[in-house]
Amino acid sequence: MTDDPFIDQEFPQATGLVYLNHAAVAPWPARAARAAREFADENVRLGASRYDAWLVREQELREQLCRLVNAPSVDDIALLKNTSEAISIVACGIDWRWGDNVVSTDEEFRSNRIPWEAQRKWGVSLREVPVRGADPEAGLMAACDERTRVLTVSSVQYGSGLRLDLARLGAFCREHGILFCVDAIQSLGAVRMDVRSISADFVMADAHKWMLGPEGIAVFYCRAEPRAALELRQYGWHMTHNAGDLDAKDWRPCPTAARFECGTLNRLGMAALSASLALLEEYGLARVERRLAELCAYLFDGLREIRGLEILTPADPLRRAGIVTFRVPGDDPQRLQRKLVEQQVICACRAGGVRLSPHFYQDRQQIDKALELIDTII
Repeated sequence: MTDDPFIDQEFPQATGLVYLNHAAVAPWPARAARAAREFADENVRLGASRYDAWLVREQELREQLCRLVNAPSVDDIALLKNTSEAISIVACGIDWRWGDNVVSTDEEFRSNRIPWEAQRKWGVSLREVPVRGADPEAGLMAACDERTRVLTVSSVQYGSGLRLDLARLGAFCREHGILFCVDAIQSLGAVRMDVRSISADFVMADAHKWMLGPEGIAVFYCRAEPRAALELRQYGWHMTHNAGDLDAKDWRPCPTAARFECGTLNRLGMAALSASLALLEEYGLARVERRLAELCAYLFDGLREIRGLEILTPADPLRRAGIVTFRVPGDDPQRLQRKLVEQQVICACRAGGVRLSPHFYQDRQQIDKALELIDTII
């Protein structure tokens, strides 16, 4: 229990559990579970007889996501299955020319690497730039040349927790005519996102991490100017300009980002995600970011006091979001992670260390339990 009734009501987690794995799959808030149950119960009783209401919820979710990333228009928002699908739409939709290249970091999750590597058949090379230095953005920009078509990065690296200066990278890309793609799965819902201020062309993220939503639904922001230039690789009834006219024989792609939604959408996921986003908005995204930063600073400082431990996450608060990763030189991180999980401290092995990822609704007492246990087992 905390001293905040709002949090206690929304996150009634099991007694003794310290869930530090939001960078993997986050627990739902109570209202998301309730929304999913209500949608399922409605299906049991009424089937799809209230489909018009489902369409209203869909539009409301698009508006929530538009606000979440500060997109210019709801027309720039597509609802997809996951981050991998969104990145693949971009990677497979560009009109590549032999000798083109893509610049990225050397720490990307596979979702932001494999779709680009798959373009080798068109003569496209992927340049993976080390980002452990003092100025990772400088290295990324220096790796770009006249044949660079895309700079693609994670807003926050899934292993080390390194947070990049997206505005700086975006300004560089806009100045040099390079497409800027941001995998925001490790930041969206943890820190505020403004696709306009960072000059992003594409931003994508699954719901099941920091947005506290379900798996199987994701947001894809696609700026209007490059949208029409992406060649479509998947087709269906939903991506057409006349999707509601089921008898029409003629069709063309929808001019909005819905052109990337080839078929029926995940309406159960929509119900849960909309509820989770409503919670984040109600609590306040600035407040979420501030509270999470305080918890991560407390966690970071606590780990620094434990002898024999090396922190892989940057010390600069501006260089991290919700992830703090550590390792013990000479020890097996999987052993450490298993010991923590056995004592109900839920975490993951990443980047050769143990990754801890709290969220805003937790408190220092939970962090203290994790720190005491880490100190005991190493």
